[in-house]
Amino acid sequence: MGTSLVIADDLSRTDLARMDPLEVDSVRKNPHCSPRAAERSRLLASLASQSLIAEAELTPKPGLVDRRGSGAHSDLSLDLMRLSATVLQPYFVAMSSTSVGRDADSVLRQELAAIGREAECLMYKVTCGINTHKGAIWNLGLLIAAAARRESQTVREIAAAAGAIARLPDRPQPELITHGDMVRNRYGATGARGEASNGFPHVVEFGLPMLRERRAAKCSEEICRLDALLSVMSQVDDTCVLYRGGSEALTLVKSGAEAILMAGGYGSAHGQTLMRELDGRLIARHISPGGSADLLAATIFLDAVECEQNEIAKDQRMGGARWSSLSSSTPRQNGTSQRRHT
Repeated sequence: MGTSLVIADDLSRTDLARMDPLEVDSVRKNPHCSPRAAERSRLLASLASQSLIAEAELTPKPGLVDRRGSGAHSDLSLDLMRLSATVLQPYFVAMSSTSVGRDADSVLRQELAAIGREAECLMYKVTCGINTHKGAIWNLGLLIAAAARRESQTVREIAAAAGAIARLPDRPQPELITHGDMVRNRYGATGARGEASNGFPHVVEFGLPMLRERRAAKCSEEICRLDALLSVMSQVDDTCVLYRGGSEALTLVKSGAEAILMAGGYGSAHGQTLMRELDGRLIARHISPGGSADLLAATIFLDAVECEQNEIAKDQRMGGARWSSLSSSTPRQNGTSQRRHT
């Protein structure tokens, strides 16, 4: 207790005053959380929230909320996604501060889970019961915790550490059957939990390599991120898609994304045409690849952490004229009500 208080006292009263109470509590409880570590925790949390906003704003995405409208949803909007990402930031700080210098053990796993459940409750409160980022709280929470444990890690090291934490047991919770549980029982898809437990393979092997490949080819950041999303969509068994449309819908999403990439990606004229067609087909079937969107946010976050960025680079080609002609003939605001994540 004495050590914790000494280290906390190293933080000026001004520093403590500008912290969220949740962050102050996590800093005081962790004797490893020095002023430098506390500042880095705030940076990691900021990058996580920025990554969620960057994913939401990226346009045009097939079936997903973006700057054009709500995609296959009627209960989501871009403003709501931004609000949700912003209010989660103090909880991301708490997850990071809690994890500094800690062993990846069941105690840490349980503490992170408790913070995650609090974050989820606030998310539902500010969105009036709409699930905007449940899967992202899990994914990014684990990645933030893994990144906070020590500095200068590679993407693979962070993802592996996050997987190790994910595989640890949590305290017993009430048995609630989720959409993810139903999909897992019917189709065998493990969803966000399986992705995390396996060390985020679709981020490490598909999303991030495509993002960097397109950057190396001097593509705009918009194209880099869209093609990274398509790469993930072409491979992952997205439980959001399976829940809404079953195996047929998953085949549509995977084959549609792969076709765009084979046509040269979103940077090609034919790829843009195929993207418009896929968007229309997903909206018509009320299908939204929300799991893939979460993994794109994780991709953007890990890229920024490994590159030691202080903020997420802005998409330089977000003007309405750039993509207004690509909007699907199906009105984007007329999606059916559905939850984004399972």
